[in-house]
Amino acid sequence: MHEARIGTAMPVAARAPALMPLEVRGLAYEAGGAALVDGIDLTLTAGEITIVLGANGAGKSLLLRLLHGLIPASRGEMLWNGSPLDRMVRARQAMVFQKPVLLRRSVAANIDFVLAARGGRDAARRDALLHEVGLSDHAGQPARLLSGGEQQRLALARALATRPEVLFLDEPTASLDPASIVKIEQMVAAAHGVGTKIVFVTQDLGQARRLAGDVVFLSRGRVAEHSPAEEFFAEPASEAARDYISGRIVI
Repeated sequence: MHEARIGTAMPVAARAPALMPLEVRGLAYEAGGAALVDGIDLTLTAGEITIVLGANGAGKSLLLRLLHGLIPASRGEMLWNGSPLDRMVRARQAMVFQKPVLLRRSVAANIDFVLAARGGRDAARRDALLHEVGLSDHAGQPARLLSGGEQQRLALARALATRPEVLFLDEPTASLDPASIVKIEQMVAAAHGVGTKIVFVTQDLGQARRLAGDVVFLSRGRVAEHSPAEEFFAEPASEAARDYISGRIVI
């Protein structure tokens, strides 16, 4: 019997205080003299799966990289439950990209590497993770030989191996087959179910409707709307969101 599941969180007492809520004020990122993200004001709380929507170029991926600290903001403030983003805060987060980023090692070794970095190898947990994502039979295979969907499942399992309090997902199912999309959505839902905060960028409105608790809609590098998913899809408040949902291109 496998004792650990992919989203199992560490005991609350081991991680107090929690990272959430996240307060963002005036967040901006400039490059080449242009403001690619400009004046983001946003509050995210624990509990809901937050879906980030917007057309290509709206700043979705850039926002996730800023929130995760992969790139420095040009200006603005970001506080995780009152604390600034630092190394310790980042260590309690994880991120999965649209294109899987894997080590040139075996499938099992990709998980072992993360577990070792977080305090020691744990063969039982590694095996449980691989079982959960359907990769047990590929444990000794080079990760680069997996299919696209399998590679993304491994990337997500590796991120979840760290037991993150916050998981950023940047279009993790783009270009995947339907079966892989279903599996990844199940993994995300399982992680959310045990308390992981999910912030998920997607271009798939069907996926957004299935997963979202709240929706952040970006347009031209700004938050055009942030509302509960039911309200957003039933009656979006911003013209930009109405255009997007109706299929008109918004940049």
